[in-house]
Amino acid sequence: MGEIVFWTIIRTAITIAAVWILKSHIDDQLWYIITIAAAYLIIIHPTVIGLKKFDVKSKNILDSTICSSCVHFDPSAILCMKHDKHPTEDYIPCDGIHWEPK
Repeated sequence: MGEIVFWTIIRTAITIAAVWILKSHIDDQLWYIITIAAAYLIIIHPTVIGLKKFDVKSKNILDSTICSSCVHFDPSAILCMKHDKHPTEDYIPCDGIHWEPK
């Protein structure tokens, strides 16, 4: 999830700089349209796609691991808060030793 936020911030900064430079070269009405289109195509759409991919990847972990039913598990970040590690389908940070039911 942090990677999605990081790249969204980077894309936003680059888009703002590019649109700001472009403002002096084109008409104001066209500039507004380009700004809205750039915001959607460069910032919003890739972020939504990234979030959908994250949800699909996370769904398997939430459905098939013991971690998802543990009190130390944060489902929004797919993170074991006790060990500060991300579980996967093949890796459980505590090997089930520190598992506690919710």
